[in-house]
Amino acid sequence: MTAATHSTLFPQVPETADAVLDGLDPEQREVALALSGPVCVLAGAGTGKTRAITHRIAYGVRAGILQPASVLAVTFTNRAAGEMRGRLRQLGAGGVQARTFHSAALRQLQFFWPKAVGGDMPRLLERKIQLVADAAARCRIRLDRNELRDVTSEIEWAKVTQTVPADYPAAVAKSVRDAPRAPAEISQIYALYEQLKRDRSVIDFEDVLLLTVGILQDRHDIAEQIRRQYQHFVVDEYQDVSPLQQRLLDLWLGDRDNLCVVGDASQTIYSFTGATPDHLLNFRNRHANATVVKLVRDYRSTPQVVHLANGLLSQARGRAAEHRLELISQRDPGPEPVYTEYADEPAEAEGTARRIRDLIAAGVPAGEIAVLYRINAQSEVYEQALADAGVPYQLRGAERFFERQEVREAGIALRGAARAGGNDSLLDDAEDLPAQVRAVLSTKGWTTKPPSGSGAVRDRWESLAALVRLAEDFARAKSGATLSDLVAELDERAAAQHAPTVQGVTLASLHAAKGLEWDAVFLVGLTEGMMPITYAKTDEQVEEERRLLYVGVTRARVHLSLSWALSRAPGGRASRRPSRFLKGLRPGSGSLGSVGAAGSGGIERGIAGGRRKPRGPVLCRVCGATLTEAGAMKLMRCEDCPSDMDEGLYERLRDWRSEQARELAQPAYCVFTDKTLMAIAERVPTTDGELSSIAGVGIRKLDRFGADVLAICAGGEGGAGVDEV
Repeated sequence: MTAATHSTLFPQVPETADAVLDGLDPEQREVALALSGPVCVLAGAGTGKTRAITHRIAYGVRAGILQPASVLAVTFTNRAAGEMRGRLRQLGAGGVQARTFHSAALRQLQFFWPKAVGGDMPRLLERKIQLVADAAARCRIRLDRNELRDVTSEIEWAKVTQTVPADYPAAVAKSVRDAPRAPAEISQIYALYEQLKRDRSVIDFEDVLLLTVGILQDRHDIAEQIRRQYQHFVVDEYQDVSPLQQRLLDLWLGDRDNLCVVGDASQTIYSFTGATPDHLLNFRNRHANATVVKLVRDYRSTPQVVHLANGLLSQARGRAAEHRLELISQRDPGPEPVYTEYADEPAEAEGTARRIRDLIAAGVPAGEIAVLYRINAQSEVYEQALADAGVPYQLRGAERFFERQEVREAGIALRGAARAGGNDSLLDDAEDLPAQVRAVLSTKGWTTKPPSGSGAVRDRWESLAALVRLAEDFARAKSGATLSDLVAELDERAAAQHAPTVQGVTLASLHAAKGLEWDAVFLVGLTEGMMPITYAKTDEQVEEERRLLYVGVTRARVHLSLSWALSRAPGGRASRRPSRFLKGLRPGSGSLGSVGAAGSGGIERGIAGGRRKPRGPVLCRVCGATLTEAGAMKLMRCEDCPSDMDEGLYERLRDWRSEQARELAQPAYCVFTDKTLMAIAERVPTTDGELSSIAGVGIRKLDRFGADVLAICAGGEGGAGVDEV
């Protein structure tokens, strides 16, 4: 093992307390040395906040100022808590408790329940949705699966904001929330849900906090016991604290003020769950003697990315915007952000896939690239584009499109309608394929008008709407297509995307990307109605959308691409507009005072931003018709034109591809797609030039697999193997 490897994987524990401070910048060092009284750390994205607070705790422990068992560090995810514990161990402060709010409260509740209440603690309900369903049924209110999820989320929001059932309608009106059902109905379900929990002797995760708060308020002896145990508190991501969590924190503290909070109001993106930046913004009002430190040195992103992030926030309004941090990049300069305008959504997805393929060819690992979008329903077109480009990918925070419950149910319904054909009365008035699909999916929840607000019902509608759009595009590309043809197309797409999870490009929503970072980030679909989302009505909701885009921008270390499409489908009316958040940032959209100092790049049009000449129409090599469907373009013939494919060669190529995929530990389509293999088996290339002229065989794949493929086409076995190639 080399010294470098040892230092990376097994860092040496600092020998002294002072050594813990080595490597900290002046502001981080100030945080580490502020070990008494209230401390507020305002930490921008990529500024090393976790490093600052873990070194602060470790320095206090190593210097003998803090006792490890007396420190409680709380954050919001098990992943973040685990990372904090790991860093503290590496710094020689392994005895410190680092937990989520719920985990810390649950331990206290379990320990003190016999003393405070007596008997066994009620069973913790892992999933509350079935109990909500039972409550709705008893109220004689019918909810489908997605409405159940949304009503359950509303109950969770009410509890973390300390809203009782009777007060829910007024609280919804005051907060300008889009309730998934009539507030009076949700209030009724909420009240009965609470009654059912009592009857069945169970509690939910919100009750863990509520009951702990109740015990600490009523039993001063227990509160004092906890306060003797924990003398010093650290709260990470303080902008995401809910009113209930703040109440628990106040009870833990009592009349003491040894509290360090860390946060960034500009990264508040979870207000729909009850999170509020008010506690962070009011910290200095509550603690007049607080030490306030701002971390603005950005170690994550290049000056070009940071400049864009700062410009984005410079347009923000509202209270959080008044406390925004101006980041200063500490990295060497990198490429300018790329703005790309596409004619339609498929072109945007294909162009993004091409750029990603180029980055991978240039040496950027696939695992260091991410495509981020506003809603999960946008993933399907990017899943397909990456699969067609042979780029491995993985989804984060969402099921693959064709694995979603509503998409599976829709597929079953479409398959049944296709089998029934003219015997299905549902299709009597449907004149064409899109109309048939709309008729079938209307039984599954699709409507011409999207539901208001966000949540599971909206997510379901977006998935079904994506299927309707796919049917429209399919019918446009393949004249005379039937419902059976569409079902076959859906099956083929689903099969291609059911490959095992691999180390590949990350596809994620902007919310799921919080706390992560990549070398290259593609922010896609940046149009009005999607960013900000159409149901963001109030000024504060629109500002939260801006903060969401800011979080997306600051996920990028080096490469950043922002794109939008002027229409949904090829040939559609170019009626869409780029997101208002890009005004003054993208070239040609006006100017802002501070924007432009570091250069602003340029808008690229179409697929290659002027670097390639527009190609002419692709014609079928059999009948001469113009080809519009991607698969047909690969084959250079219409799908229904006669094929002269060598079946034996095609099977040998498939066997070879399977072996390559196993050796590479990647899905088969990452070697070559089925359509590319079919094109090879039809044209039987004999030279590199002939092989490279086939769509799907780029320079990298020619270098890597060309010798094997040509050997197989010549009658050999193509046995060079991955390592030799």
